[in-house]
Order: sequence, then structure tokens, then C-alpha cells
Amino acid sequence: MKITIHNRKPQKNFPFVFELEGTPSTVKVSQVSEALANKFPKYSVERQRLTTEDKRVLAGDQTLEEAGLKDNEVIYFKDLGPQIGWRTVFLIEYAGPLFIHSLFYYLPSIFYSGKVTHSPMQTAVYGMVMLHFLKRELETVFVHRFSCGTMPFTNVFKNSAHYWLLSGVNFAYWVYGPWYDLTKVASKRSDMWLYGCIAIWAWAEVSNFITHVTLRQLRPPGTRVRAIPFGYGFDLVSCPNYFFETVGWTSLCFLTISWSVFLFNIVATGQMYVWAIKKHKNYRKEFSDYPRNRKSMFPFIA
Repeated sequence: MKITIHNRKPQKNFPFVFELEGTPSTVKVSQVSEALANKFPKYSVERQRLTTEDKRVLAGDQTLEEAGLKDNEVIYFKDLGPQIGWRTVFLIEYAGPLFIHSLFYYLPSIFYSGKVTHSPMQTAVYGMVMLHFLKRELETVFVHRFSCGTMPFTNVFKNSAHYWLLSGVNFAYWVYGPWYDLTKVASKRSDMWLYGCIAIWAWAEVSNFITHVTLRQLRPPGTRVRAIPFGYGFDLVSCPNYFFETVGWTSLCFLTISWSVFLFNIVATGQMYVWAIKKHKNYRKEFSDYPRNRKSMFPFIA
């Protein structure tokens, strides 16, 4: 069978006609991608987006027939540019705060005029932040299964800015400074306040981990299978992992009473809520039996 490949942007090598063995009912979109990559090594499978004329994206595991394509059809190709693995991006994102918080905590004389004798609140916050991002790194390596293998390389800078700047420099500079050191009234916290915030944070972190494990178990290795999640947290919302993440950072907001932590939490929660709404709508669209009583991210609210 024959398939004609057009580039969305006019180029000298396109259109190009491929002859593939098989029929529309047996040839998969992934085979077209591989043929294109073999013909033009610059365009690896990861940096291709194949669509129909009406810009409907073609999934690699579909046959051409399932995608509504016949013999001698036209497929449109878009070059997504140099790619980088999602897992690699996550590791880079989370490494930033681990490094930045350690710099501000252990080398305060570089950033402040004089020595800082850390208060119990500052020490607790440092430990909580480090454990959070260490957990994220370990989950990236051992728990998460990604539906997409790569993203455009330039995205690593945009994605990392949120973690390196907002939860890194912004958070660390204002929380570990001398205005919160052992001698300042602003750092004083009762034991109930301190350990209460730590307890809520610990519950949120463990809960977040449980939901990530639930999501992992839904997708067999090497697949993009999607299914309806059930269990702890999922009976109330579609994205309990985001909800528990918000609870964890909110406990840090009230432990520090720092505008910088509130700023980071507001931005992070807003972004997670946008993602949650999108995922919630996709669940309801894809699964006709999806539970109608679930909210997107906040139980009983939204």
C-alpha cells in the first residue's frame, strides 16, 4: 500500500511517497513513523507528529484503518524539534530545589550579611523540603510511567524555572534568612503548631505516594493504556495526587508564615488545578461509566 507524507511546512524532501507491505487493517501508524525515521534519520520517531488533513493526531498503536485512513491516503508530518525524555526533565526539575535549599541552609554567609543560627522552624522546613523533592526524584525513577516518552528540549528551561526559581531561590532565600533565625520572635512556634504542621505534611506526602502507586498499577510497562483509577483518594476526586500535594505545601505555608511560600503554593495549586480539570474532562469523555460524583481536584468543591 502507498502513503503520501506531506510536511506542514513546505520542504524540498516533501511530499514523499512510502510503499508499505500490508493493508490499512494491518499497517500501524508506528510503522509509518519508523519508515519516515529510516528515510530521514534527522526526524526520529520521538520528534514526529503525524496527523490527518484536519489535524487529528494519529496514535502510534492504531492501524491505519482504525485511524480512518485508506490506501493512497495523505498523512501530514510536523517536526517537533529536538526532544528530551520526560523522566530526564523531571530529574532535572527536582534536583534544582535540592541543591538550592542546601546552599542557602548550609552557606548562609554567602547570601546574608552574617551567620544565621537556624531556628527549629527553619530546620524543620529544610528537612521537609528535602524529603519532598527526594521523594519526587525516587518516584520519577521507580514509580512513574509516562504516556509520552519525550518533550521538546526547550521545555526543560521553562519547566525547571518553576522549581528552581519559585520553590528554589524564592522559597529558600526568604525562609532561611536571619529574620527567622533562633533569636527572632518571628521564628517562634509552639510545639503543637510545629509538630501539627509536620504531621499534616507527612500525611499528605504518604497519601500522594499512595495515589502515584495506584496510577502506576493502571498502566502496564511500555504501554499507554488508560483506565479508571479507584481507591484511596480517587473515590472523591480525579486527581487526588494534586490535592495531597497542595495540602503538603499548605502545611508549609502555615509553618513558615512566609509570603514566598504562599506565592509558590498559589502558583503551583493553580497550575495543578488546570491540569486536574483537563484530566477530569478526558476521563469523562473517554469512559462512559466514569463516576459522576467525582470532582476534579478538591473534594466536594471542584
